[in-house]
Amino acid sequence: MPEADCLERPSTVRLVMREYEADVVIAGKDVVAEGIIALHLKEVGGHPLPEWTPGSHIDLIMSSGLVRQYSLCGDPEDRHTWRIAVLREPDERSRGGSIYVHDTLEQGAEIRIRGPRNHFQLAPSPNYLFIAGGIGITPIRAMLAEAEASGANWKLAYGGRSTESMAFLDELAAYGDRVQIWPQDQRGLLDLERLLGTPQADTLVYCCGPQGLLTAVEERCAAWPAGALRLERFSASTPNEEDWVNTPIEVELAQHGVTLTVPADQSVLEAIESHGVDIMSSCRAGMCGTCETPVLSGIPEHRDDVLTYEERERNDCMMICVSRSRSDRLVLDI
Repeated sequence: MPEADCLERPSTVRLVMREYEADVVIAGKDVVAEGIIALHLKEVGGHPLPEWTPGSHIDLIMSSGLVRQYSLCGDPEDRHTWRIAVLREPDERSRGGSIYVHDTLEQGAEIRIRGPRNHFQLAPSPNYLFIAGGIGITPIRAMLAEAEASGANWKLAYGGRSTESMAFLDELAAYGDRVQIWPQDQRGLLDLERLLGTPQADTLVYCCGPQGLLTAVEERCAAWPAGALRLERFSASTPNEEDWVNTPIEVELAQHGVTLTVPADQSVLEAIESHGVDIMSSCRAGMCGTCETPVLSGIPEHRDDVLTYEERERNDCMMICVSRSRSDRLVLDI
């Protein structure tokens, strides 16, 4: 199997230029909650799978060419099995991936995967507050074991429509009262004011769930120390479009020795592809991190949902599917 070829930068995020990609077999398919199934994936040849860290996700590359991202929620120490959990989205909201996984993929079937990549890395801290809503428990599930092993103080507030719709409750029960289960039909919405109303020193907040939850958590964490909040989104955020004005920009591809003019109605990724350069991409919405590209010169205008504030301030990489430029020219390591 090919090994990942990566460039490292001084942060927890990797710039992945070529990633591990392989066929895996569905070694198990289990119902873990109402509307949620878990898939257990093994490499077809029986080879060990790449290492991963809590917060990582992978791409499922379906036979139709559709690519969807799902968080790894198993045991990072198990190098032979990966676990993902997939919520069946209602037909009117689904983009096709969850229906395919639920209705078509069965135990014994094979599917192509790519990754893993991690833009939701668990940073060292003496204290953690984890907040999960619905299927947002998936990236956080593996973080709990790491926080526990590190000796940190932590607690999880996990909300869902009902206990029947909430995955991994049996596994989470082992952590006792550090886990607060918050089914909406019994307790209402998560009490974010109680959880976040008073900023706490030396505490990192990790949150994943529906957009409404993320927005509410962001609002309450505005008074917390900068960098205390870490979010994982399952859909792109909705920015104020008045804040972003597209103008033509110049982009130099350093490895190819060419300079492109990117028109206002085209993304940097699209302009590079139209020049015949093959770039890895997936969501094209600034939320999966597949197209993360090193920036050698210039100042990107970051429009993604991947990079943290500190990573954006370094301006040494960008998601070329959505981000543009604040400077007259960008030089990319492509």
